[in-house]
Amino acid sequence: MNELFTNEKILSWLQYYAKNTPVDLERVKMLDITKKNKNVIPTVESHKVTLVFTQAGDPDIFYRMWNAGLGDCDVWYNEGSEPEGTIKNDKLKDMINRGINASAGMLIFNRNARNTYKIGMDNENFRRGSVRYVGSEIRAVILNKMQVERQDSICVISGESIAVEAALIAIEGSVIAVEYNGDDRNTMEENVEHFGLNNITIVDHVDEKSMRGCPVPSLVFMVASASMEQELAYLTRLNPHINVVIYTLDFGVAANIDRVFEKYHIQDKEVIQISVSKLNAKNSFVQQPAPWIISGKAAAR
Repeated sequence: MNELFTNEKILSWLQYYAKNTPVDLERVKMLDITKKNKNVIPTVESHKVTLVFTQAGDPDIFYRMWNAGLGDCDVWYNEGSEPEGTIKNDKLKDMINRGINASAGMLIFNRNARNTYKIGMDNENFRRGSVRYVGSEIRAVILNKMQVERQDSICVISGESIAVEAALIAIEGSVIAVEYNGDDRNTMEENVEHFGLNNITIVDHVDEKSMRGCPVPSLVFMVASASMEQELAYLTRLNPHINVVIYTLDFGVAANIDRVFEKYHIQDKEVIQISVSKLNAKNSFVQQPAPWIISGKAAAR
């Protein structure tokens, strides 16, 4: 399949907007959403100026961005598929009833962009659904232990908010979200739509059939369960060097982890326990559940 936006095409769009808008090219973030796994909403949220390359046939793109709180952004665009002719400028909130009719580049100014991603989002940002989310402070520690990078492929098992935040960090990578429960899968789908994430694939099991076609993960985060060893057995066969992070509230799991790690050749074990207390309206501290976070790295057998 030929690329819609070659280097030559991208340069021509940059020149077009440089001549017709007050854009500082040094500050432009370019995003080609005709390619797989590209997230337009988080990118626009975190950059002052984004040059988005799109293809025809997306009727809801502006509505989704408006629904995510980006209605006050300025959009510069033209009517054709070539960087020529009259340029138009509208507020994004005035464009929600129109889609993309031609493959083209559009320039989006977001004056309220945040420059950095803040790890450990407030739980109010997530769709509630059937899921009871881990506290944001604990999630921040989990993400610190995961050490997610931009191009990582990550498997997240029963960790909905972890999957969302990992996908926001791994903007050039992908996340496989494993949700065994149907209601939790529905909530995960609502979060994917809410955050505009195209780099999350939702599956219902950890096995060859369910994960066929998914990238091989370099990292797995899992909530410990009765199927944990089955999951580790498959994932360490799939990637003998996979990084592992486990969340558990069960002391028995933490106490038995040496046996499990030895069985699946996982080394460099680290076990921490997190305790978070919050002051309530009665000026007394309420302690949240104190999980163990266990991490390690598989070694080739």
